[in-house]
Amino acid sequence: MFRVALLRASALPALRQAAALRATGPAMRFVRLESTDAKDPRRQLLEARDDLQRDWDAKELSYEELKPKTLQPSPATYLIDVREPDEVLQGSIPSSVNIPLTVLADSLHVSRAKFKEQFGFEKPKHDQEVVFYCRSGKRSTTACDVAKRNGYKK
Repeated sequence: MFRVALLRASALPALRQAAALRATGPAMRFVRLESTDAKDPRRQLLEARDDLQRDWDAKELSYEELKPKTLQPSPATYLIDVREPDEVLQGSIPSSVNIPLTVLADSLHVSRAKFKEQFGFEKPKHDQEVVFYCRSGKRSTTACDVAKRNGYKK
């Protein structure tokens, strides 16, 4: 609405100027060219990012698939709660460990010794199965993406 009102208020002077230009000068044409350069570094970066996201196949587990992992935890599988510590106080899966999503990316870059000192358990290996969970699924999906970008495969 605001733009239309501005155009109507300024239309008369612009029309007069356009008529004067037509009468006195040659016509000008505007041409818009689009870049089709496939070697544009920004385009390559965006395509690489899209490829990373495209091939991510994080599996969603059902309750029936998750329950055996909680009843008989094994060192081969990590069940990681990515909620904040105040949310974990309200309740969590007994065999899970907590790494809040807000510190997950940084914690995957630290050494194994520092990780154990900070969280109290061994840092998962890149080929171990890691299961993330949260309250609604959004943070666990983000955590899967962060883990994949840091070299985790399962």
